[in-house]
Amino acid sequence: MFGYNRGVLIGILSDTHGQVEATGVAIELLCGRGATCFLHCGDVGSPAVLDQLAGLSAAFVWGNCDSDRTGLQRYAERLGIACHGAYGDLTIDGKRVALMHGDDGRLTKMIVAEQKHDYLCHGHTHTRGEGWAGRVHVINPGAVHRAKERTVALLDTVSDRVEFLVAG
Repeated sequence: MFGYNRGVLIGILSDTHGQVEATGVAIELLCGRGATCFLHCGDVGSPAVLDQLAGLSAAFVWGNCDSDRTGLQRYAERLGIACHGAYGDLTIDGKRVALMHGDDGRLTKMIVAEQKHDYLCHGHTHTRGEGWAGRVHVINPGAVHRAKERTVALLDTVSDRVEFLVAG
């Protein structure tokens, strides 16, 4: 699904909490900046949010506020969006990406300790940030809902550069 091997701009978003209009604004912003695949770090909130990702190369994980997980997974399958449950281990442009919500501290510690991933994308805190844990580039795009500043992230897999964008 994501094996391009030529450089990819990845749009990363999280914590949409069912806010369809705000999610649409965020995805439009990322598309306008050249994102060609999209990762949602959980707390989708409703199937209507997934409609905003329909037709795009996209994947998501569940967050702690995603109560109807079976419904979200079934709906995502109908739309062609990959649902990875609580944790996704993806390869995008030859880079290994851990995708999670961020509410499981043991999983986070395990991923960092293993040092097998190029990126760890997570949300949950509603605060954007990035850093390095050894060789792992840790990226939190912030939140599309319930944040002082609604943000998403754009990751360039060639330069490893992350740009945070204000989405409304």
